[in-house]
Amino acid sequence: MSDDLFAPRIPEEVANRRPLADRLRPRALSEVTGQDHLTGEDGVLRRMIDSGSLGSMIFWGPPGTGKTTVARLLSGEASLAFEQISAIFSGVADLKKVFEAARLRRMDGRQTLLFVDEIHRFNRAQQDSFLPVMEDGTVILVGATTENPSFELNAALLSRARVLTFKSHDDESLEELLKRAETTEGKTLPLTNDARASLLRMADGDGRAVLTLAEEVWRAAREDETFDTDGLTRIVQRRAPVYDKAQDGHYNLISALHKSVRGSDPDAALYYLARMFDAGEDPLYLGRRLVRMAVEDIGLADPQALVICNAAKDAYDYLGSPEGELALAQACVYLATAPKSNAVYTAFKAATMAAKQNGSLLPPKHILNAPTKLMKGEGYGEGYRYDHDEPDAFSGQDYFPEKMGRQTFYDPPERGFERDIRKRLEWWAKLRKERNQR
Repeated sequence: MSDDLFAPRIPEEVANRRPLADRLRPRALSEVTGQDHLTGEDGVLRRMIDSGSLGSMIFWGPPGTGKTTVARLLSGEASLAFEQISAIFSGVADLKKVFEAARLRRMDGRQTLLFVDEIHRFNRAQQDSFLPVMEDGTVILVGATTENPSFELNAALLSRARVLTFKSHDDESLEELLKRAETTEGKTLPLTNDARASLLRMADGDGRAVLTLAEEVWRAAREDETFDTDGLTRIVQRRAPVYDKAQDGHYNLISALHKSVRGSDPDAALYYLARMFDAGEDPLYLGRRLVRMAVEDIGLADPQALVICNAAKDAYDYLGSPEGELALAQACVYLATAPKSNAVYTAFKAATMAAKQNGSLLPPKHILNAPTKLMKGEGYGEGYRYDHDEPDAFSGQDYFPEKMGRQTFYDPPERGFERDIRKRLEWWAKLRKERNQR
């Protein structure tokens, strides 16, 4: 890690005043730590470069994992022009300028790697503007995001880009960064072994953070002074997280939260939610998990559960922290106190299995449209009965493929709103039988 390869040479005395994380920026992909699955000898990116074929990509991962650095190094190793913009500070006019510059370069025979930081912050129309320049090869897009691309990026954009996941640094890669820093500074960190371990936990998987913390320690230490864990906490004014968001503690607590909600215990659910907030968990991650609980464990027993959880997520987006956390807490309590049902969850799994087992069966012809004479001649649409014209707005026709026969996947329980759904289904079953349908 050293000076930015793409910047002019800076006098050494000035360069040494740059932040340690910037001075230790890798010069080559082989120097990147913590992402061997991408940048190692057998990594995805190394294979792309060796093949001479780079495609558009989305880099997804936590802060401080090297997304920007890797994008820069890729452009250098692939001999591409490098352009960088941030979705926070850029608009349509900026995109047009970047695209036009890339077109001019392409006319001169040089392709552009366009790195877009925080790409999820662009709206859908702005995201769509990348599609033409990706398709005609004007740019190779590399977007970086800390948010799940499945939720935050357009399907059209995702279909044209490969998602590569960056992992949080583990203790081993963070320790490697500290050793590089000590070599560069020519001195060891004045910390006890326990304090050094605590500093790694404080970094919480963020490579930039661990180097920033190390700088703070060196600035604060007097000659021959060594800090223990308490001293480190006082110096950097930061405590270690209650748990590592990428390790067992994270999964243990989210499991405890989910099971407390499923077990209709709002007090325990609030306790685990509060612990995760206190540990610095991403509130939007918790919002997404609450949405999952709404569809997996409450389902149609209370259809409002999903609406409330989505509203809570939007409220957090609108209010931010700490006010928005109350909206998530409210949704959590609502879920815990709602009637429970996994009937839709179970039915969907059964339907998925049936779909895989039965192959590509043709639906019954009477429910297929017949836009051509040939299809009409084949019997498409023949005998279809429009339900709204039937008694009780119910024809009782069979909609399953003939070779499959009628199936039952959804079995609503006698709880919550699904009690009414069950009565409705039983009534339709009775009508279907009366009308001599399967």
